[in-house]
Amino acid sequence: MLKFYFNGSPNPTKVALFLEEAGLVYEPVPVDTRVGDQFKPDYLAINPNAKVPAIDDDGVIVFDSNAILLYLAEKTGKFLPAPAYRGELLSWLMFVATGVGPFSGQAVHFKHFAPEKVDYAHNRYQYEALRHFEILNDHLAGRRYMVGDAYSIVDMDVWGWARMVPFILGDDAFPKLPHVKRLVDEISARPATAKAIALKDRFKWKTEMDDEARANMFKHLATKAA
Repeated sequence: MLKFYFNGSPNPTKVALFLEEAGLVYEPVPVDTRVGDQFKPDYLAINPNAKVPAIDDDGVIVFDSNAILLYLAEKTGKFLPAPAYRGELLSWLMFVATGVGPFSGQAVHFKHFAPEKVDYAHNRYQYEALRHFEILNDHLAGRRYMVGDAYSIVDMDVWGWARMVPFILGDDAFPKLPHVKRLVDEISARPATAKAIALKDRFKWKTEMDDEARANMFKHLATKAA
């Protein structure tokens, strides 16, 4: 059986969405990054980057959420655009992987979790995160989905981060991104989406952002303290 190593953050949640949409049978394995599960030897053997998500598909190991989406889509033949859109598919998947996700993650860090306020860093990542979402918004103007005319893994990929726009950029951000908001609303209304979001509620997670959590989630702080 496919094992899905996850938590409730954006990247694992978009993989959970695919698993639910495709109706795949899988075993969810929680990885609580606030208690350091990602650094346990058994998990590092699966994902040497100590991040989530990862899957073990009967011995086939895949980590990085975009790689997992593409792997599962190609394996099942589900939620892939027509072959003529292959170039667009790869382009937008990589755009999210190298731009939307990293800049959004850093925007969240400096907005909500940095132990000291650094105006330059905050402004830099807020600007770049918004810029990337504006590119998505412009692309979605006049079209329903990201690639081709059907719902695909690219839409799931975008949804994973885009549903967090208020947390990333603030409550006033969605009015600036109406086409992104429309896609988020459409995907969020799908039955499989509710199951994907609720997956985390089946497990107990550490909720406190205390010294232990900071040391596990932000290793540079622990190194600096040492």
